[in-house]
Amino acid sequence: MNSQRPDALTGAADTCWFLYMIETAAGALYTGITTDVERRFGEHCGSRRGARALRGKGPLTLVHYERVGSRSEALKLEASLKRLSAAGKRAWLTTRPACRDR
Repeated sequence: MNSQRPDALTGAADTCWFLYMIETAAGALYTGITTDVERRFGEHCGSRRGARALRGKGPLTLVHYERVGSRSEALKLEASLKRLSAAGKRAWLTTRPACRDR
């Protein structure tokens, strides 16, 4: 049994996914998805489980997160944001409310 992804085995549709953005000390924006923003941000800040792209780039600041819904919706939104330039991501951020659960 896979203890890392019980929702994948049970088919639980009620797992809620979040999109988040982290800003590095140099001002770069990192975009990701998770089911637990607090846990994932902690991993990025001080764990080997954090994204390699963020290692040594701290201090890190969580600049945005929002509830997206399904994993599929979160992946689609993440992919569209990752295609944007840094200026495009910042412009997108101005259209979003402060960090919240939607």
